[in-house]
Amino acid sequence: MDTLATGLTFRDATDADVDELVGLIESAYRGDSSRAGWTTEADILEGQRTDPEGVLAVVKSPDSRLMTVEREDRIVACCQLEHRGDHAYFGMFAVSPGLQGAGLGKLIIAEAERQAQESWGVKEMHMTVISVRDDLIAWYERRGYRRTGRMTPFPYGDERFGIPRRDDLQFELLVKELG
Repeated sequence: MDTLATGLTFRDATDADVDELVGLIESAYRGDSSRAGWTTEADILEGQRTDPEGVLAVVKSPDSRLMTVEREDRIVACCQLEHRGDHAYFGMFAVSPGLQGAGLGKLIIAEAERQAQESWGVKEMHMTVISVRDDLIAWYERRGYRRTGRMTPFPYGDERFGIPRRDDLQFELLVKELG
């Protein structure tokens, strides 16, 4: 694990990172490039995963951070941390498809949890995952997240979030107690 962490730099994203981050997020979830990794949503959603405006909004929000992970001056992963009172929200998580499956995601989520606790003193991390993503939910469960059964609807008709290829999509809240 130590060799994996060697050469990684964690920092907050800036406005100048937005285009590179959009490219990374799109490559991890949409289209043929996403199929090189295991986090692809290409079978359930077409279209975009995010856009420059959405990424910039996270970068600019006073209650949010977009943590970037760099290796050799290239952004290879990112995640959003947002302070929401007694908990933090974890989202916009992307790892470059060619680097998925090597343990990088485990390192990043652990660092995100550590930073959320350290920065905001929160006791829980929350996230939402598309409920039909069984493999992804199982990965989060192995990291200590639990399914809550609390669902929110997928924003059908809003192409900023993609074009669904099926009609049963919804988000499930996953929660992990920190500390």
